[in-house]
Amino acid sequence: MAQRDPGPAPVRRIIHIDMDAFYASVEQRDDPALRGRPVAVGGSRQRGVVAAASYEARRFGVRSAMPSVTARRKCPELVFVPPRFDVYRAVSGQIHAIFARYTPLIQPLSLDEAYLDVTHPLVDAPSATAIAEAIRAAIRAETGLTASAGVSYNKFLAKLASDYRKPDGLFVITPRMGPAFVEALPIEAFHGIGPATATRMRALGIRTGLDLRRQELALLARHFGKAAAFYHGIARGRDDRPVDAERRRKSVGAERTFDRDIYDWAEATAALADLSGRVWLACATRGVGGRTVTVKVKYADFQQTGRARSLPAPVSAQAELLRVAQDLLRPGFPPDRGIRLLGVTLSNLQPADGDASPQFALALPV
Repeated sequence: MAQRDPGPAPVRRIIHIDMDAFYASVEQRDDPALRGRPVAVGGSRQRGVVAAASYEARRFGVRSAMPSVTARRKCPELVFVPPRFDVYRAVSGQIHAIFARYTPLIQPLSLDEAYLDVTHPLVDAPSATAIAEAIRAAIRAETGLTASAGVSYNKFLAKLASDYRKPDGLFVITPRMGPAFVEALPIEAFHGIGPATATRMRALGIRTGLDLRRQELALLARHFGKAAAFYHGIARGRDDRPVDAERRRKSVGAERTFDRDIYDWAEATAALADLSGRVWLACATRGVGGRTVTVKVKYADFQQTGRARSLPAPVSAQAELLRVAQDLLRPGFPPDRGIRLLGVTLSNLQPADGDASPQFALALPV
């Protein structure tokens, strides 16, 4: 007996939910005196880092991962609030419980951001757009916070869509719209293409999605290696990555490419402090800690090296992460050639226990 043709697979329905200025919005919700004021969650001292900025602060150019001294310079009226990661995790749990009413296929990216595959939802709903609206309404009613949502047929476009009408917005990119929507975007707006890659693409004359789509896969592979297939696909509005409910991040890292090559230990230490702060903030956001610290160095001649150290227990503070990173970099000083790039990565990740949140808070001095 011949098997029946199951027919084409259904078009996927992917939602990307992104809370609006999550940490800062929680603080403004819980303290009415902060509402309408420029708020930064993080440390206000010399080495503090902004974990999140309210929309009032963003109008002055204040952004997450920005050094606190820079943020204060941009907005003298900025109100700094110490982070309460235990509270943020509790609210995130409420939000994820809302997601679970609609689908088991939830891929968290951080406490305030997730992908949902609602191709086969747990509820009767006329569309993915209706589900996204219902989720946003439930979040507002149950937490007092707002969320932005993007709806599309793959993860790449759903994330682009959620950014399109922030804050408190919803945008849909249909299969018919996808390729044209991508064409007009500057390369810097592509999720998955970082600043260093965007610079390399611009050097090749690739400035927009249309420019990227015109490139042969072979050329992209020569310049970008394994990532070429992904870039080739997203330039055409294609992204086959599944929403992976089991996915666990293996490492958290940050890199910085310098405008000019550096030789000086003080400059290198300042860069390591910035990178360590960004990594620590990302770990705090995800509720994880790690035992292995790696420092990556790329020299002016593009030769690259890395040094790593595994510790008996997870790194317990931002200052410890910086100290280990400095110890790993020190044997290479003074360098015999300029340093073009530095990177810091924390791996061997594990969930932070209940006692970890005060440590994360202490890493952002107040």
